[in-house]
Amino acid sequence: MKKRYLLFIAVYLLSFAFSVYGSWSRGPELLMTDVSRTLSRKVTKIVPADDLKSLQDTVREAAEKGLPVSIAGAGHSQGGHTFYEDAVVLDMKPFNRILHLDEKRRILRVQSGATWADIQNYLNPLNLSVRVMQSSNIFTVGGSLSSNVHGRDLHHGPVIETVESFRLLTADGTLLNVSREENKELFGLAIGGFGLFGVIVDVDLRVTDNPVYRIDTFMTDYRSFPGWFRNEILSRPETELAIARLSVASDSLLDEMYVTTYTRTDMKATPALAELQEERFVERNKFLFGLSRKWDWGKDFIWSVQKKMFADAPKGELITRNNAMRPDIEFLEHRSPTDTDILQEYFVPADRFTAFVDELRTIVRQEKVNLLNATVRYIRSNDEAHLSYARHDGYAVVILINQKLSDQGTAHIEKVTQQLVDAVIRNNGTYYLTYQLYPTPEQLRQVYPKADSFFDAKRRYDPNGLFQNLFYERYADHGK
Repeated sequence: MKKRYLLFIAVYLLSFAFSVYGSWSRGPELLMTDVSRTLSRKVTKIVPADDLKSLQDTVREAAEKGLPVSIAGAGHSQGGHTFYEDAVVLDMKPFNRILHLDEKRRILRVQSGATWADIQNYLNPLNLSVRVMQSSNIFTVGGSLSSNVHGRDLHHGPVIETVESFRLLTADGTLLNVSREENKELFGLAIGGFGLFGVIVDVDLRVTDNPVYRIDTFMTDYRSFPGWFRNEILSRPETELAIARLSVASDSLLDEMYVTTYTRTDMKATPALAELQEERFVERNKFLFGLSRKWDWGKDFIWSVQKKMFADAPKGELITRNNAMRPDIEFLEHRSPTDTDILQEYFVPADRFTAFVDELRTIVRQEKVNLLNATVRYIRSNDEAHLSYARHDGYAVVILINQKLSDQGTAHIEKVTQQLVDAVIRNNGTYYLTYQLYPTPEQLRQVYPKADSFFDAKRRYDPNGLFQNLFYERYADHGK
């Protein structure tokens, strides 16, 4: 048995080395895709957003030539939200200046191509921090608003809560100020609107302080989790961040779980603690995670190591908020010509968490889904976005699935996704629109009853359909 494992690992090492070489040797092309590589389209050109005038000129020129415009940030949405056939694609990443900080009001103005990492680098010396962002800091602010992301902060819902205002470049080339008071309908349409209403140019964000947290980790199970979390974690306002992870090991699949919490202390950060930490051991961790991608015993091995690591970890480890909000992510990058890793996210009310996980487990086993990871975040309700996913205080279940890059592999995960969407509907929940286009148009409208009024508003604000993407193409006309 040991020799067989060693042979498996040797073969895997060769494929791992090839995938690393392949990811280093790719060149630029005008076939646009995203991180999932499940969809692609030929685009007319990709235009770096250098300054506001060039953005306005590009939008006007595309409109005059009858070319669609798509908007791209970090490229981590996974449903063609950032490209379209023959589109002029605005690459917003160069448009990344930090413009102004009102320290008294704690309002930060940034260009929309700035990443959360850019913002953390700016705020950290001032002992300030972001309020709401994804678990990782690699995403752009504009893309994050367009997806209305959420994070791990127990006292906040989606990022829309932290937005004071923004400027929007519209289809006719004009610049609008958008807030809860000015052009207020666009506030809830453009945030969570996937770039369909215009280009978010710059944003005023509410920021917060950068306390020192105590890290605690608890083992539990999915049945006990909701009540335990309500009574032991949500009841303590000083606990500000939390994330949970469900087992994907074969003998404890979506049953065992551990929860990591971050509790505010009165301590002042030492220089070493305050320094922003960078990801380490990327290739080692990528290799180890790859074992779980290839084999079930790899999943079992990693879960057993994680449980032992947390059991043996020193209690009361300290970390700043900024460092807690920049966890490792590079090791998850996977570039294979035959398969890809995709994310999906499902939101359920707190009292439906256990029932949904039971259905998730059944589908994973029956459909032989290669489930690599499953995490859980608490999410507070917020209905400001027109397409709001956060209708209840509850839990976001984020799953990472390995999918074959073939027609058969796509059809399999499409079937699985539609089953999962049906499961979340039965549990009065929603799913995240930022990922694949596998749900049917009927499912989208069942989960998001305001979908048609959203698309109607899109046609009203952009009557010539200048701003386009594959999400709009897939779902907009079905309800007409």
